[in-house]
Amino acid sequence: MPEEKTEIKKTPKKPKKEVEAVVNIYTSFNNTIVHVTDMSGKTISKVTGGMVTKHGRLKANPTIAMFIAKRIAENIQDLGIKFLYVRIRAKTRNPAPGPGANAIIKSLSRSGFKILNILDTTRVPRGGPKKKGGRRGRRP
Repeated sequence: MPEEKTEIKKTPKKPKKEVEAVVNIYTSFNNTIVHVTDMSGKTISKVTGGMVTKHGRLKANPTIAMFIAKRIAENIQDLGIKFLYVRIRAKTRNPAPGPGANAIIKSLSRSGFKILNILDTTRVPRGGPKKKGGRRGRRP
């Protein structure tokens, strides 16, 4: 009896769907908050400076921001997220974000995430209520 060779057909593996997420970074000069959402706005992960350090004075520090980014990366790598949209927000009326924003973006890109877009969403007042102080401004 001749032996029959049975061929097993391998189905081509579907590539894993590469998921995108939005990283919202709020950096003031007192704290750093990173909030990761999916594209529809559901929260995936949220880490603040106070969750990473004991010392209150260090919350808005680039070193602490790197630890925040490391913890965020650990949380979202399991979900298959590869691409990130970054939205940076500083305190209202501030011209520049706090010291942690650049450190977070750099750490996330080093962790293997591809950053598609960086957007500044700092709120800028347009008119609004009258500022305190009078005609000559506030004097000490």
